[in-house]
Amino acid sequence: MSDFLERPRTACALAGALSVIGNLPEVIPIVHTSLGCGGNLANSVAFGSGYLGGGYCSGGAAPSTGVTETEIVFGGADRLRDQIKNTLELIDGKLYVAATGCMTEMIGDDTMGVVSGFRDEGHPVLAVSTPSFKGDSYHGYDIVLDGIFNEYLPQSAEKNPKLVNLFGLVPGYDPFFRGDLEEIERLLTGIGLEVNTFFTPNQTFENLISAPGAALNIVLSRVWGRAFAEKFEQRHGTPYWVTDLPIGPEATDQFVTEAAKRFGLKGDAVIEKGNREFYGYFERTADAFCDQDLKFYAITVTNSTYAVPLARYVTKELGWVLADSFVTDKLTEAQQAALQCGIPLKFATGVQEIARAINTEHPRNRGQRYFDDLSPLYIIGSALEKRTANARGARHLSVSFPAYDRLITDRGYAGYRGGLHLFEDLIGQLMSVKS
Repeated sequence: MSDFLERPRTACALAGALSVIGNLPEVIPIVHTSLGCGGNLANSVAFGSGYLGGGYCSGGAAPSTGVTETEIVFGGADRLRDQIKNTLELIDGKLYVAATGCMTEMIGDDTMGVVSGFRDEGHPVLAVSTPSFKGDSYHGYDIVLDGIFNEYLPQSAEKNPKLVNLFGLVPGYDPFFRGDLEEIERLLTGIGLEVNTFFTPNQTFENLISAPGAALNIVLSRVWGRAFAEKFEQRHGTPYWVTDLPIGPEATDQFVTEAAKRFGLKGDAVIEKGNREFYGYFERTADAFCDQDLKFYAITVTNSTYAVPLARYVTKELGWVLADSFVTDKLTEAQQAALQCGIPLKFATGVQEIARAINTEHPRNRGQRYFDDLSPLYIIGSALEKRTANARGARHLSVSFPAYDRLITDRGYAGYRGGLHLFEDLIGQLMSVKS
């Protein structure tokens, strides 16, 4: 008997695909699946990502075929054809992406054939196959990227030697994707590079078009976007660099140094300025941090992208003791191996599964006179860990999906500024209980 997933931390591949399409500039999603799927998936990511919401003709406003019993019996190809035709007439966009769901895949709709007809007529339409049985939302991210960048965009004859593309952060399912991308962009432009982030407000469709001409793809995740980057290199000849998302000054110093080295540039000025700003602000809080002895045991519960950077931050920058680090993605053995870096990681997804593991490995004081208690404790995870933290008398901060207990706009934890933001949020939770 297979195990069940309690209170899932992602949705299906279609949800991930729609989150990607809906956050790309001038790209319009067309949902080809059962009635209600699009709205339900839009709500799940909107609330779980710190109330990200929907953009232009995305989220709850995304065009949808909404197939019912009729299409399930007789096929939904004609319904899709009508929906694409109407969307092209009514909604302005530069690219239209039809994403399939479970039902239309199971009944065998020839989605690719329908889309090919519009492509033959010169319309910018693409189809991606994203039913739930192909994977979760993170897999949907890879599928859409592969469809747009490796199938739709033409190869570029010339390369821009200073242009880089950023991948690896999944819109919505990495709740701080916008703020993190903007900080990485700021660091890289500081050393003289041009940056395509694709998902931040300053991007346009021209950034997508220019992607094949980039000199380097930077994948800010050891797992997600990696296979896509390999195909990108095969098609467009652009090499890729897989690196952890840098959080805090030490990790950011290393990131900037390596990025500059790859392009024969100097990163000293960016590093000096970043450290001066970080520690200039940090030292103002040193009295509160040190005199009140705000040192904690830490347990992190995050996706694979944040697991290693966050664990390193709390130990190296804050000096806390890392008791456990849980990775909540469903990963293959090869993907798990890619995360190994000397930090002991545990792979678990269920809320109760993780709570039992914490309580088994770190039992609570039952009134014993002498007891080596895991206290004070800080659990840094998703909103699903709040109950576990409360039961342990621990502090808690949501940094991973779902984060429905906080509002996120341009907040990010990457880089020098992000390291300050994370410190502020962590310690701010402690100060909030003082009267």
